[in-house]
Amino acid sequence: MKRLSDALHPGARVFVPGVSGESALWIDDLRADPERARGVHFIGVQFPGIDSADYLALHSDTRLTAFFMSPAVREGIRQGRAELLALDYPGIARHLRDMPPVDVAVAQLSLPDADGYCSAGLASDFVPLVWDRAVRRVAHLNPRLPCTRGSFRVHMSTLDIAVEADAPLLEYTEAAGGPVEARIGAHIAGLVRDGDTLQFGVGSVPSALASSLASHRGLKLHSGMVSPSLQSLWEAGALDRDARITTGVALGPASFHGFVAEQPNLWFTDVAHTHDMGAIAAIPRFVAINSAVEVDLFGQVNSERAGGTIQAGAGGLPAFAQGALASAGGQSMICLTSTARGGSVSRIAAALGDKALCTLPRYLADVVVTEHGVAQLRGLGMDARAAALICIAAPEHRDALAARWDTVRRTL
Repeated sequence: MKRLSDALHPGARVFVPGVSGESALWIDDLRADPERARGVHFIGVQFPGIDSADYLALHSDTRLTAFFMSPAVREGIRQGRAELLALDYPGIARHLRDMPPVDVAVAQLSLPDADGYCSAGLASDFVPLVWDRAVRRVAHLNPRLPCTRGSFRVHMSTLDIAVEADAPLLEYTEAAGGPVEARIGAHIAGLVRDGDTLQFGVGSVPSALASSLASHRGLKLHSGMVSPSLQSLWEAGALDRDARITTGVALGPASFHGFVAEQPNLWFTDVAHTHDMGAIAAIPRFVAINSAVEVDLFGQVNSERAGGTIQAGAGGLPAFAQGALASAGGQSMICLTSTARGGSVSRIAAALGDKALCTLPRYLADVVVTEHGVAQLRGLGMDARAAALICIAAPEHRDALAARWDTVRRTL
């Protein structure tokens, strides 16, 4: 019987799908016969906390190129078997297009239509960027995967190996937000205008935001990823029913997959399009809404490293922030709870230290939102910017931040 792993051989460079494109059949195949992974170099954009595959655990002789940090990648780096590339989404797209063709590209696709074409289903973000140049193309044809509309589809005649098998799809349940997230969502909603085009990701704040936006009308979406928040906005009547919803990935539980399958406005495409800064800038009133680990009083944003430990990567934040700032009437919003570690650490920091990474420099600062309010930073001088940020810090940390800023400004 044909297996997807039949395409592997020692020395092969293999691009593997992530998030909703991750194939349970492919993973189970390798786990059942890990010797097939001997000497293989896997390349993939995997998300910590979402993707389940650990390619380095398959065999002691595997290697991995990653773009987001995770515990498995961290251990692989220590062992000298993994490398982490410090790239944002447009940088990853360039890297994948410019690197030598992979020996094998793996995809999870829908069953073919009457003309023999398979759709990318729930994920069209990175696989299309390596697919056409791959030496061999293998696909898991999953009957559970919905046939969706988008820029990437694959004809059966172009597949070197195709295995049809019913297998569970990757599901993701957003963390439930509490009153703090609800306040953040309400503050953001107060800045969003009817008819704006929004970008936001997954998590407790987007879920709370969807509830706060229920009474808005004519909203549009252009995002790297959509979640059940999209369904909430659609069912509330907040979205423009005639506008295309552009995304690279749909991530959520099985019930959301059913909604995606029946959503005619949803258009899947790769990150070279979803994160094209020129295309984003051309969308009037584009509002980018993203999270961060911390923001300092200069307006610098750290969204990658907490307490000295790299948690993820830059992702799509830089592209969406720059595109929003260049959009006519656009806004770039960074949202975060004001404290961490039970309130002992302020996430509005005096200055990013040696345990942080600067994901967004201060010249891209625009709007910062916590549960305590909104800091509008665009056009403000340094002292006014620091004062605005201190005002949205947790009250118990404001005096210390003001004192630290007074010290910092003397050495500017």
